[in-house]
Amino acid sequence: MSDIIRVAILENHQGIIDGYQFRLGVSPDIQIVATATYGESLETMLAQFPADVLLLDVHVPTSSTNLNPYPILYLIPRLLETYPNLVILVISMHNQRKLIEAVMAAGASGYVLKDDQATIRDLVSVIRSVAGGGIHLSQSAYQQLTKGRDNYGDQALTLRQMEVLSLCAAYPDANTADLASKLFITNSTVRNRSAAIAKAHQVGLLPPDVPTSNLTELGGNET
Repeated sequence: MSDIIRVAILENHQGIIDGYQFRLGVSPDIQIVATATYGESLETMLAQFPADVLLLDVHVPTSSTNLNPYPILYLIPRLLETYPNLVILVISMHNQRKLIEAVMAAGASGYVLKDDQATIRDLVSVIRSVAGGGIHLSQSAYQQLTKGRDNYGDQALTLRQMEVLSLCAAYPDANTADLASKLFITNSTVRNRSAAIAKAHQVGLLPPDVPTSNLTELGGNET
């Protein structure tokens, strides 16, 4: 890694992007190389503007015409496979334990809550830390991770299941063949997606404000 830490941002609120630019712009060793407000722009952005650190919101709309959350849990492992030196720092308003666990299991180097004002004020130091191989969690995110197993602990989802659920939630109108093609799996693996995503919503793997209609309608587009 060079002396300059190149930062890319995926965040759908321009005001928050402006805040990051304000805080990071004072540091001579950090350069914001690109920003995006829709998930489907992310891979193209990283291909055009190589980055060392990606600031990633977990609940960004997929596109201007598809407002379902982009499948971050599906995407993180693939980004890290494509860009082995990329560091992903999630900054989110969501504090559900299952979601934090899933993001960290997928390969993120930190989970910062947007209401963690101390960390946001010290974002320059946090970026330097994770760029150097560190891990950073907001205190309340850390507390969530250290809580005891809940009633769903015996039925924990695998990372692969989390990827499938994340992708299904992002593309509720896609048929099983389309989803299977994205995942490089057989159609039967994603056929029971309505029940599976409802379970993920129930245990807190998906953010609570994902519209319920998106979950209950998933089973109606089978091929």
